[in-house]
Amino acid sequence: MARDLRFTRNIGIAAHIDAGKTTTSERILYYTGLTHKIGEVHDGGATMDWMEQEKERGITITSAATTTFWKFPTEQGKALPETKEYKINLIDTPGHVDFTVEVERSLRVLDGMVGLFCAVGGVEPQSETVWRQANRYKVPRIGFVNKMDRAGADFLEVVRQVRVMLGANPVPLQLPIGAEDDFIGIIDLVKRKAYYFDEATQGMTYKEEEVPADMEAEVDEWREKMLEAIAEYDDTLMEKYFEDPNSISDAEINAAIRKAVIDMSIIPMLCGSAFKNKGVQAMLDAVIKFLPSPMDVEAVMGINPKNDLEEPRKPDAKEPFAALAFKIATDPFVGRLAFFRVYSGFLDAGSYVLNSRSGKKERISRILQMHSNKQNPIDRIEAGDIGAAVGFKEIRTGDTLCDEKFPIVLESMTFPEPVIGLAIEPKTQADADKLGMGLSKLAEEDPTFRVNFDDETGQTVISGMGELHLEIIVDRLKREFKVEVNQGAPQVAYKEAITKTVKHRETYKKQTGGRGKFADIQFEIGPADEEWMKENPTGLQFINDIFGGSIPREFVPSVEKGFKEAMKTGVLAGYQMDTMKIRLFDGSYHDVDSDALSFELCARIGYRESARKAGAQLLEPIMKLEVITPEENTGDVVGDLNRRRGMMEGMEIKNNAQYIRAKVPLSEMFGYVTQLRTLTSGRATSIMEFSHYAPAPNNVAEAVMANAKGKKVSIED
Repeated sequence: MARDLRFTRNIGIAAHIDAGKTTTSERILYYTGLTHKIGEVHDGGATMDWMEQEKERGITITSAATTTFWKFPTEQGKALPETKEYKINLIDTPGHVDFTVEVERSLRVLDGMVGLFCAVGGVEPQSETVWRQANRYKVPRIGFVNKMDRAGADFLEVVRQVRVMLGANPVPLQLPIGAEDDFIGIIDLVKRKAYYFDEATQGMTYKEEEVPADMEAEVDEWREKMLEAIAEYDDTLMEKYFEDPNSISDAEINAAIRKAVIDMSIIPMLCGSAFKNKGVQAMLDAVIKFLPSPMDVEAVMGINPKNDLEEPRKPDAKEPFAALAFKIATDPFVGRLAFFRVYSGFLDAGSYVLNSRSGKKERISRILQMHSNKQNPIDRIEAGDIGAAVGFKEIRTGDTLCDEKFPIVLESMTFPEPVIGLAIEPKTQADADKLGMGLSKLAEEDPTFRVNFDDETGQTVISGMGELHLEIIVDRLKREFKVEVNQGAPQVAYKEAITKTVKHRETYKKQTGGRGKFADIQFEIGPADEEWMKENPTGLQFINDIFGGSIPREFVPSVEKGFKEAMKTGVLAGYQMDTMKIRLFDGSYHDVDSDALSFELCARIGYRESARKAGAQLLEPIMKLEVITPEENTGDVVGDLNRRRGMMEGMEIKNNAQYIRAKVPLSEMFGYVTQLRTLTSGRATSIMEFSHYAPAPNNVAEAVMANAKGKKVSIED
C-alpha cells in the first residue's frame, strides 16, 4: 500500500562541530521508540556514530541515515484530533570541516534541516558553511539552540547572531525557563504554556503548566514579536492581528509559520538541552508541524538526455522512476551500498534501472531501509523516500537512476577540490597488492578524496580536505583493508595560473624517414574571462577564430584537447592550472604530414613555451581560521599568527573568551593545533576551513619550484 507522502519528513541535522548533533539524534531515536537506551557520544555508545574511528574520537565522520516514526495529532485546533504516525528519514551529518562533503550530499536530497546551534558558542564558522550549503539547495530549516544547561548559555544572543551573521529571519517560538544550571524547562509562545521535563524518565514524560508569573511580561513581548513576524507574511492574519491579536487561533499561527518556513521566509527558533533530555520532543513536533513533506517541495527538474530539454518529475509513485545516488558505502556484509533518494515513481527489489551517466542497466538485487549501519530489507521503495540498494556494478556519488523508457539526468553535486596531499607507500609486497583495491574503494565512497600515482617518484599521493581527513583514510586502510603504509609529510595542493594575455606561434615538425609530422598554430593565451568563470569555475575557455581553412576543421578539437591535457601540469612546478583562455586564430598544415596527433602535440608544446611569457604564477590555498582563546593569551596567539603570514580579520569578546578571525596560508598551518595548545596551556581551540587560492609570495614560490625541480629556479626566468 502506498504511503501518504504528507506524513513523511526527510530531514537532516547539521551544525558546527560539537554543537550536539549526534546527541540530539540519539534522543530522537530514543523518544520515537527506535532505541530503548540512550547512546552517548562521550562513551562511544552512540547509535549513529558506528565507525570505530567515530567511537574513539567522539566525532561524526560519515553521515548516518536512519528511519523512525513519530506520532503526532494531524489537525491542530480540533477538540479530538486524530493522531497519525509520521515517518522521519533522519540524516545525522558531521560538523568537522574536513567532512563537509557529507553535509553537501545530504542537503542535496533532504526536504528540511534542523540547524543546531550551541547556546554558548552561537553561530560558529562551520554553522556559516552549512547555512550557505542549505541556501544553495534551498532547504527550509528550523533552528534549535542546544546546550542551554551550559555556563554562558544565552538563547536570545544566539537568535541575534543568526539574524546578523547568517542574514536570516529568526523568529523565537519558545523561551527558556532559566539558563545554565537553572535551565528547567521551556515556554511555548504559540500555546502560552510552560513545559517541565521529568529527569526520572530521561525526559520521556513532561508536564504542562501555566507560564511562571515572573515571566509573563517577557512572554507577552516575544509572543507579540512572533505574531508580528508571521502576520507580515499572511494577509488574513495581518487583518486579524490589527483588529484583535487574541482572536488568532493556534492552528492559524501554525499554518502561517509552516507556509513561511517552506517559503524560507522565517526560521523558527527553539531551545533545549539534548544531553539533559529537555526540549527534544518539542523540536520533533516542530519538524512535523513546520518542515515540508515531499509533497510540499516543487517537482525536481532534470534533463532528458535524448533531446536535452528540461523535464519535471513530481513526487508521485505513478510518475516514471527517478532517483539520485547521494552516497556510496562499503559494508563488510552486503558489499557496495548505494544510498539514494527517490524523487518520482517506485522501485521493486529485483528490477532493473538505468544509470544515466554510464548509460548502463543495473539490476537492484535488494532494497534496504537503513538504521545507522544496520539494514532492514524491503520489497519496494516509492517517491519521497530514502533508502539503500545492493547490486550495482558501477555507480558514483551524484548518479541519476531512472526508468530506461523515460531517461532523465538530475542535477548532480559539486564537490570542493582537495587542498592537502600525503605520499604513502606500502610496507610490504603483500600490502602493495591490497593498497590499490583499498584506495579505489575509499575514493569511490568519498568524492573529495583523490589518489594520484607520481611517475617520477613512484609514490602514491592521496589528497583530501585536511590533516584529519587523511589521518582517518590511513586509519581505515589499516583497519578495514588490513594495509600497513609508510607516510610522508603532508603536502600542500598548490595551483598555477597565468596573469596576462600574449600571442604565440608554435610549429611542430618531425621528419624520421617516410611520413613525417607537421602542425603550425597561432594562438592567444591568457586568463579566462570573468563572466565565463562564473559559469565554469574550472576548465579551458577555448575560442576557435580560424577563418578560411588555414587549419582544417577536423584538427581543431585536437588542438583543444592538447591544451586541456597540458593544463594538468603547470610550467612552474607541475601543479594543475584551473582555468585558462585560448583563442586559436591562425596556423597552417601539410597535406601529407599533418594529422590530429601532430596538432595535439603542437598545442602541448605551445602551452609550455607560452605560459611562462603569460606571467605564470603559483597559487597557494588560504584557510579561514577562528581561534577561541582566553583573553590573557590573545597577544601570544596573534603574534604566532603574524609569524605564519596570517591576515587578521577581526576580534570580538564572547563569554569571557576572545574570538580571533584570520586568513592564513595552509602551508604555514601544519602542526598548528599542538603549537596553540602550548601557547595557551591547552585552553584555546581553533577551527580552520578552506577559503580561496591566492598568489604565493616570491620566496615561497621559489622554494616550492626548487623543491619540485630539485634545483633553484627564479620566478623571473
